[in-house]
Order: sequence, then structure tokens, then C-alpha cells
Amino acid sequence: MTPTPRPGVLEIAPYVGGRACVAGVTDAIKLSSNESALGPSRLALEAYAEAAKGVSIYPEGSARILREAIGAAYGLDAARIVCGNGSDELLTMLAGAYLRPGDEVLYSEHAFLVYRIATLANSATPIAVPEKNLHADVDAMLARMTQKTRLVYLANPNNPTGTYLPHDEVRRLHAGLPAQALLVIDAAYSEFVRRNDYEPGIEMVANFPNVVMTRTFSKVYALAGLRIGWAYCPASVADALNRIRGPFNVSVSAQRAGAAALEDREHVQRSIEHNERWRAWLTDAIRAVGLRVDDSVANFVLIHFPRTKGKTAADADRFLCERGLILRQVGNYGLPDCLRLTVGGEEANRRVAAVLADFMRQS
Repeated sequence: MTPTPRPGVLEIAPYVGGRACVAGVTDAIKLSSNESALGPSRLALEAYAEAAKGVSIYPEGSARILREAIGAAYGLDAARIVCGNGSDELLTMLAGAYLRPGDEVLYSEHAFLVYRIATLANSATPIAVPEKNLHADVDAMLARMTQKTRLVYLANPNNPTGTYLPHDEVRRLHAGLPAQALLVIDAAYSEFVRRNDYEPGIEMVANFPNVVMTRTFSKVYALAGLRIGWAYCPASVADALNRIRGPFNVSVSAQRAGAAALEDREHVQRSIEHNERWRAWLTDAIRAVGLRVDDSVANFVLIHFPRTKGKTAADADRFLCERGLILRQVGNYGLPDCLRLTVGGEEANRRVAAVLADFMRQS
């Protein structure tokens, strides 16, 4: 009489977030979850506190406060915006709305783990397509598409590699989609990108009926603990998501904080400028001690370690943790020889560079 989950569910490895503490270390610095170095806007914190006075009242069901604020900030139709409890809820809802048993879902080899989880939870088949030099390989993805392809997730920029596809390549990927497939552009780190050939997905959603863009307030806006995400969709996709979405899935406090964060453009710009400066500094400093660091457009860098005994990623992780520095192991992303480092505040950045230099100097 034991209930049996639907096919695929028991194949899921539960998602594990970045570690936040180290046994025996009381003042560890967390650089494992790509959280903002400067923290949230003062305006967002004030709006959150003010909204907390009304916690006894249900929110309006469609997250209208936040949708209208996003629409005003980006010049979008608020009716085509769907908000969620983090963008991962929206990525999961898209799978729930469109996948059927036997469908196939494509994503690049080292992409966000939620894509595989959402696929298996809906009894569909996940297809991790090999990357080229840690970039999504459009040719390889096009070659793998079939009449069973139903969703294509594209993290742009990608986590944990920090790489991105130029707009022309995203358009080429879209042009090769089967008629029944939906392209989902996960642009969680888009605000950090400063490249002329990049577009987060707004233009494509405006022009095509089978493209969705998801965004988050967890990164540049530093509201990760409030779990706020949004999707800009074709009208038909927004209608489908609103039919399966929980009616009160974004709290009033979170909506008010998100709306205020959008207004504080000076704080966002400071966060972006800090990230630009210290990402470049960390990349140069870590390369200088003999480690490979890939170019990144996000708020983190991927560090490659040799397989030499005593110098491996696992060895480095232990060495760093003993000194109160927590980076992200990415073996579950298929990168066992790497650690991902979030760009932190100045003190944290200088400290992690110094400790990595010590690690590489030890015999």
C-alpha cells in the first residue's frame, strides 16, 4: 500500500545550496552562493519593514504591486509578467505546464541543476548537451533536437561557468527549435553583463511566441532571502502559468521590497561597478599564483585546480575552509576539479586571494 512517486522523481538528486558554515569556525566568510557583495538597497529594507505591518492580510493574488513595478522599470506589459517564489519556481512551473511523459528537455552540460530536477519531476527526459570550452554549444544543441524536444533551457550567463552566448547565437538556437518547443532564457545574472553583443531575452520574448525570459531579485538586488523571481512571457504562456501558480506565491513584503529595489538605481549601479572592479582583480590575482580562472561576466569566477596530490580542488576546499573561507564545490555540475568563488567585499576578496597564494606555495 506504499504510494509510488511518478516516474523520474526517485532519479532526482535533491538540490543542495552553497554551504554557509564550517564546523569549528565561528567567523567564516560565505562566498558560495553568488550573493551580492554590497547587500540590499536601503529603500528595499525600509519598504520591507513598512510592509511587515500588514502581515495579517493576504496579498493580492497576482503580485500586481511587483508586476507593475517591473513593467514600469523595463517598459513591459505587466499582464505578460508572472512573479514567483524565486526564479527557480518559475523554471519549475514552466516544466509543469508544458512537459508530458516522454518529452525531452535540452540544456547545456554544466547548467543550473534545477533544469534536470524539473524535467525528471514531470517524467520527461533530461538531455545535457556537451559544451565547447565551457560555453553552450549551439551546433551541438541543434543537432540534439528532435520532435520530442519540448523545452530548451538556456542559462545566459551560465552558472557556474560565468560564460554567455551572444545575442546572434541565441537567435540561431531559437531558429532551429522544433515547432512545439519553448526556449526558456534564464537571465538571473544579466544585470552584471557589460557586453555589447548580449541581450537578456526581452527583445526575443517581444518578437516570438515561444520564448520566455526568467529573472531574479536574488543577485544584483541582494534579496535572495525574500525569494523573488519574475518571468516575461508571451501572453499564452503567462496565461498557462497563472492557471497553475499558487494564488499567493509572493508575499506583500517581498513585492514592496522588490519594487523599491528597482527604484534605487544608484545602489544597483554601485553593485555592478563593485563587481566589475573586484571580479577583474580576483581573476588577475588568482591567475598570478598559477591557477586557471575563466573569464566571467557574472558575479563569480570559476577556479580550476590541478589533479596533483595536495593541489586538487578538494585539497583547496579543505585549506580554505580551515581558514574560514567557504567556496562552492561544483562536482555535481560535472566540474570536480573546480571551485566557484563569489565576488565578495574588498576584505573578503583580498583574504581569499592571499589564502589561495598560501595554498599554492605549500609543498
